Amino acid sequence: QARAGIISTVEVLRVMEAFVNEPNYTVWSDLSCNLGILSTLLSHTDFHEEIQGFVRDVFSPIGERLGWDPKPGEGHLDALLRGLVLGKLGKAGHKATLEEARRRFKDHVEGKHILSADLRSPVYVTVLKHGDSSTLDTMLKLHKQADMQEEKNRIERVLGAISQPELIQKVLTFALSEEVRPQDTVSVIGGVAGGSKQGRKAAWKFVRDNWEELYNRYQGGFLISRLIKV
Repeated sequence: QARAGIISTVEVLRVMEAFVNEPNYTVWSDLSCNLGILSTLLSHTDFHEEIQGFVRDVFSPIGERLGWDPKPGEGHLDALLRGLVLGKLGKAGHKATLEEARRRFKDHVEGKHILSADLRSPVYVTVLKHGDSSTLDTMLKLHKQADMQEEKNRIERVLGAISQPELIQKVLTFALSEEVRPQDTVSVIGGVAGGSKQGRKAAWKFVRDNWEELYNRYQGGFLISRLIKV
């Protein structure tokens, strides 16, 4: 109804606030998706920081309840929920989540304590979103060293979280390099387009500037339509 302009988006946000004690992963996934769309729309207005604050308020109680480490008797959906919530809080600049993500990332890189698979994406996306050129260099090094394609793909999907314009360009150039499999290039560009307002503009320009190469590479297959969609 809000998308159709029948009710105010404020009503939607009020309904979302009612879910703070919700334990179900599927519900949080839906809330996260809808807040993501709102955040994208509001990134073109003066309310971008306000919506980040709203995300922090809505997601922090469930984040505190779940914590960073699995509890005895937890199910598969709890692990998924933890990754979703921590990633959302980290991207929104939740201070405690950002500090803990940076600490765990440092231990992971130094080999002191390797991150579990379900915590890697939220940690990577958090440190990149609030990171600098050395953070990006470290991520690209982890990508090069990864012996499993699953880990390479995980890193490729989150690289676009980086915020600085010159680093966004570096990620886009990396997308077309030999380091990335042709079928995975779209994930890197899509990650940039979804990462920020600056990323969207940069990704759109990059696709136009490299259209011939991209079109020849994918020959009208499903990857080119996916690229256009993102």
